[in-house]
Amino acid sequence: MTTILAPAPPAPPRGTLTGWLAVAAVTTAIFAVVTTEILPIGLLTVIGADFTVSDGTAGLMMTMPGLIAAVAAPVVTVATGRMDRRAMLCLFMFLLVLANVMVAAAPVYAVVLVSRVLVGVTIGGFWSIAAGLAERLVPVPSVARANAVIFSSVPLGSVLGVPAGTLLGEIAGWRTTFVVMAVLAAVVLGMLAAFLPPLPVRQVTRVSLLRGLLRGVHTRFAVLATFLVVLAHFGAYTYVTPFLEQVTHLGPGKITLLLLIYGAAGILGNFLGGAAVVRRPHTTLGCAATMVVAATLLLPVLGRCEPGALVLLVVWGIGYGAVPVATQAWFVRAAPDAPEAASVLFTAAFQATLSLGALAGGVVVDRSSPTTVLFLGGLTAVLVLVAVSFHARRHAWPER
Repeated sequence: MTTILAPAPPAPPRGTLTGWLAVAAVTTAIFAVVTTEILPIGLLTVIGADFTVSDGTAGLMMTMPGLIAAVAAPVVTVATGRMDRRAMLCLFMFLLVLANVMVAAAPVYAVVLVSRVLVGVTIGGFWSIAAGLAERLVPVPSVARANAVIFSSVPLGSVLGVPAGTLLGEIAGWRTTFVVMAVLAAVVLGMLAAFLPPLPVRQVTRVSLLRGLLRGVHTRFAVLATFLVVLAHFGAYTYVTPFLEQVTHLGPGKITLLLLIYGAAGILGNFLGGAAVVRRPHTTLGCAATMVVAATLLLPVLGRCEPGALVLLVVWGIGYGAVPVATQAWFVRAAPDAPEAASVLFTAAFQATLSLGALAGGVVVDRSSPTTVLFLGGLTAVLVLVAVSFHARRHAWPER
């Protein structure tokens, strides 16, 4: 038997201000998690220089959390199958506070990497629970809107978190940035404790259930598409700061501005993708991948000047902004009766590929250049279009 049904939990205060406050708490929490995860992108060269490590070695700050998260997502979810999800979310947020404090006080680079292990555990556990929570917090007619709000925290981490953290790092030092992130995570911990209702487990996620879901053709497609597009994106985007420094020849202030504009475009892409994926799932994913292809392949050519880099980062932001909400929608629709298990698979696939992309990009950038990384990222994104086209010819969007 693959699942155990728990007694039906009491209905949350759906449709009330309390329900939307809970959505706001989850959204802010994911913003803190995402910002902490990708913050090294904007500070990568500064942190690397402080510890006298190469850009590729500094890229391990992106690689490690993803690898740990990919393992933590199924392991933690299965191991804590009967624990109240509210308590778990609070525990993960405490780990995020601890991780940020550690990196802020790190005397050597090894301590930074240990802190990133804690970030990985937080990502894997938190995302696996939070990604499918909307239906337990608001009325059914509001679930789609709540999902869009929750997933908007991903591009918000780019539009606000990374540029703001990068700017603060320039002004007050990169360690101060992580102190501020620790304070934010502590505030979010209080929000989760105050606003989330009790969230007893509805369905215990077992390894056999996860294996069963992976046999489904739509789940396998979702895993493949997520793997390819995230590999392409993070393999290239992790090293966009060195590209803008070395090829576009921009200073720290201009790079911060371009990352800010990229993140704003990502927010637009998130809401466009969330609105379009239900009506045109294959087209939405295909368009998002096409924009990533265009941006990564053209940046080495047109991104040598500031206007070209700006336009292509906007295209990239809109395209990738649609990816998390669109790929998550495929996982959820492929497993409508097991939303937490679907979120576990989504988190594991997304985070494992994020880390592999950052690692592969680091190897390439140390042996070649940021330009080569962008070209290879674009070629990888082309494979997403092949996968989407192949699947669309044979399968329709799965019915609920």
